[in-house]
Amino acid sequence: MPLTDFPRHPLTFGPSPVHPLDRLTAHLGGASIWAKREDVSSGLAYGGNKTRKLEYLVADAIAQGADTLVSIGGYQSNHTRQVAAVAAHLGMKAVLVQENWVDWHDSAADRVGNILLSRVMGAEVRIDPAGFGIGFKDSWRQAIEDVTARGGTPYAIPAGGSDHRLGGLGFARWAQEVEKQERELGVFFDTVVVCAVTGSTQAGMIAGFAALEEAGGPRRRVIGIDASAKIDETRDQVARIARATAELIGVGRDLRDDEIVVLEGWAGEKYGIPAQSTLDAIRLTGQLEGVILDPVYEGKSMAGLVDLVTDGEIPRDSTVLYAHLGGQQALNAYSALFTHTAALDL
Repeated sequence: MPLTDFPRHPLTFGPSPVHPLDRLTAHLGGASIWAKREDVSSGLAYGGNKTRKLEYLVADAIAQGADTLVSIGGYQSNHTRQVAAVAAHLGMKAVLVQENWVDWHDSAADRVGNILLSRVMGAEVRIDPAGFGIGFKDSWRQAIEDVTARGGTPYAIPAGGSDHRLGGLGFARWAQEVEKQERELGVFFDTVVVCAVTGSTQAGMIAGFAALEEAGGPRRRVIGIDASAKIDETRDQVARIARATAELIGVGRDLRDDEIVVLEGWAGEKYGIPAQSTLDAIRLTGQLEGVILDPVYEGKSMAGLVDLVTDGEIPRDSTVLYAHLGGQQALNAYSALFTHTAALDL
């Protein structure tokens, strides 16, 4: 059915802002680069891409009479922080399973940044030693059962809000939002660059732009930059969620394989461990634009964008929209990487 027919509980200020990155564009000497800022999209605990997804999931939770949102992520999960914020905003409870997804030895990793904010907002935080994985975990299922056992009504939200029937709707709507902003700005973004891990952000974009294309809109590329270091799993999940979302919103055709692009090469050896290109991209964007990226997601997608533009894989005549998904709060757990100013020769 049409996207407009799905219940949505607004959690953002409105359309997330779009602006040019003029100094970065000039420095790279290639395509024109703009950013769309999910990191400043909401007043709830610094926003981020998961808040947009949760607009549809919490509408469903409310309709089901749930009183507790139950989700899962790593110690520095941006998603669980946003779940905690939304629960507080709605007067619900939140139970968050926080696993040791990142092999990063910082003594404060389970006490600063995102997890600290979740505790401030009153969420029940459950530390679990399990490692990274985007599938359904026993610890999460146990948390759901525990809420029921003590008389609550849980609403289960998988990692990243992704592997859920409604997980792609938030960014299908994002695509519609982009098309409207293009008309207002007099610009066309032929290429979108976005980080991909649990998959539904890119998948929703793909489905949303496919729907616009079927309605007579232009074709464009949505390039996912893998940050999971498990490229096959990420590609499979993006494809599956994209196709399910396209069917859900009535695209009316099968998605083409060339619409589902997830590139490897910038994730580093493991999820959550920044490569040198990640740190270079963080410093470059910070020193040229005053825009802050994180070491887990956005630093890696920006590193991909930088190389794709520099190498000409994204042509000089392209206009690129970089999807800034938020996540800067996790920088607190990586403080050892930024103990001095490393000024670039710009």
